[in-house]
Amino acid sequence: MEIKKLPRGFYNRNTLVIAEEILGKTLVHVTKEGITKGKIVEVEAYMGAKDKAAHSYKGMPSGRTKIQYGEGGYAYVYLIYGMYICMNVVTNLKDIPEVLLIRALEPVEGIELMKKRRKTNIVKNLCNGPGKLSQAMGITKDSYGEDLCGDTLYLEDAARIKSEQIVKTKRINIDYAEEAKDYLWRFLVKGNAYISK
Repeated sequence: MEIKKLPRGFYNRNTLVIAEEILGKTLVHVTKEGITKGKIVEVEAYMGAKDKAAHSYKGMPSGRTKIQYGEGGYAYVYLIYGMYICMNVVTNLKDIPEVLLIRALEPVEGIELMKKRRKTNIVKNLCNGPGKLSQAMGITKDSYGEDLCGDTLYLEDAARIKSEQIVKTKRINIDYAEEAKDYLWRFLVKGNAYISK
């Protein structure tokens, strides 16, 4: 079966629709060390001007959020706690600064390379959190702005996860976001062993 890379049109749509449809798709990273792949099993939506938890809430393209104001299908990568890289997919249309944070992957390919990068042999712990998956996949600050329709960092199509298999919950670690902390904008594959803690 021919693997199909997701086209630009997949990303240039409603972010909450994409949040459900992106589950089960495969994130691929091609590096000098090798290729790693992981099935997306958990994401969080950050909805721009209407979301106090979003980096783009204030509505002005600053240094790091600038990429969010372009069209969908690019990587928005940032550092948290001064040490962990978070990988986000820019979604929706130009000037609508929304993203999906990839929170967890189920490792699919390049697992030995992931183990080496993560310094663990426990497969369940390779990609069950945003910082972990970035380390396992070799995603760094240099991945900022990467075109997800290119040949280095991209998403492959896969069978859609049925809606009854998708769980919606509150997002994690955003207690500062007032009423936005209660929005059910975290989407995960029900019962999957690789979702974050």
